[in-house]
Amino acid sequence: MPATVIVGAQWGDEGKGKIVDLLAQECDIVCRYQGGPNAGHTIVVDGETFKIRQTPSGVISGKTSVIGAGCVVDPQVLLEELDELEARGIDPSVVVVSGNAHLIMPWHVAIDQASERRLGKLQIGTTRRGIGPAYADKASRLGIRVQDVLDPKILRQKIEVALAEKNIWLERVYEAEPFELEEVWARYAGYAQRLAPYVGDVSLLVDTALSEGKSVLFEGAQATLLDLDHGTYPFVTSSNPIASGAATGAGIGPTRIDRVVGVSKAYVTRVGEGPFPSEIVGPQQAELRELGGEFGTVTGRERRCGWLDLVALRYAVRVNGMTSLALTKLDVLSAFPELPVCVRYRLPDGAETEHFPAHQSDFHHAEPVWEVLPGWSEPLDAASTVGELLQQAQDYVEFVSAALRLPIDLVGVGAARERVLA
Repeated sequence: MPATVIVGAQWGDEGKGKIVDLLAQECDIVCRYQGGPNAGHTIVVDGETFKIRQTPSGVISGKTSVIGAGCVVDPQVLLEELDELEARGIDPSVVVVSGNAHLIMPWHVAIDQASERRLGKLQIGTTRRGIGPAYADKASRLGIRVQDVLDPKILRQKIEVALAEKNIWLERVYEAEPFELEEVWARYAGYAQRLAPYVGDVSLLVDTALSEGKSVLFEGAQATLLDLDHGTYPFVTSSNPIASGAATGAGIGPTRIDRVVGVSKAYVTRVGEGPFPSEIVGPQQAELRELGGEFGTVTGRERRCGWLDLVALRYAVRVNGMTSLALTKLDVLSAFPELPVCVRYRLPDGAETEHFPAHQSDFHHAEPVWEVLPGWSEPLDAASTVGELLQQAQDYVEFVSAALRLPIDLVGVGAARERVLA
């Protein structure tokens, strides 16, 4: 698998980190190509749980782990995470950060928090960690990049220019406290010495590795339906998690990508606001949430839970060009005697469709059309391969595969790495 993209097929939290960790055992480099520390990956190895936000999942396996130019980096979060990993016996020197990645600055966090408060009932439901404002400054060409911390003169100048504008917004628009130039400058100058050993040319590193026949895994921080261009806008992230974003985020050509593996839960969750056609109505939502541990890795927020949505999943297959699928958390469904699956949407005009609506007004009012499959009502602990699963569980996997016309190569039936079945 020379170049493989691992992409979330839903609204995130599908278990991408675990799949990357599993496949990282046979690869050379893991590259995160977009996003920031607003999405956590939980990995369980030998009974030990790692929750990482900014660092690529490959770091747990000791693989070269790179943060691409398409990412935004909070230096405080990154350095604290690297320190924690080192304290737990993980070598942080395998991490490489693109000098072209952008920094999350303190005003980004302040504006993110203030903006959400002002929106009130119309808020997007961000994690309020400065991700959107950092990407906005990148597009406005006001951003501060990782490489800027290596030149004290450039860093101070860019902070001064940015604060001249941001403090006006904070004081006059958001009625928030402004930032002092010297305080911000001193803090980020302090990060420079510690960040410097990790900064490198990620595009060259990845391209060279591929040219030498090495294998590279690309991971996104979020997922398909949160994509800025192709997700459920405006309830989306501020970058491109879909598979094509791996090329721009890492700095390689799209022809270098060989495989795209989608990751989907056997049900579906989403965090924050926005429409959710297959959301469970009634007490089974809370039951599924507890059984699946559906609480945010970064924020601890409750995730909204729904039955599997094949319409949205079929859309994810299309926009990512998926070559196979990993289906996670199948074991969580063992408690339910019947398993509804959304196979079509009923639109406001009464028409039914298997395709994801192109217009948001149709999606916002779409109703699920269900097909109910029998559950298995027994644990899946005994299975060591997909073929050893209880028959109803195998039938569920095969139903999804047939509906998507896509092979399902991996099935997750537990939290640990070894509970992903081939």
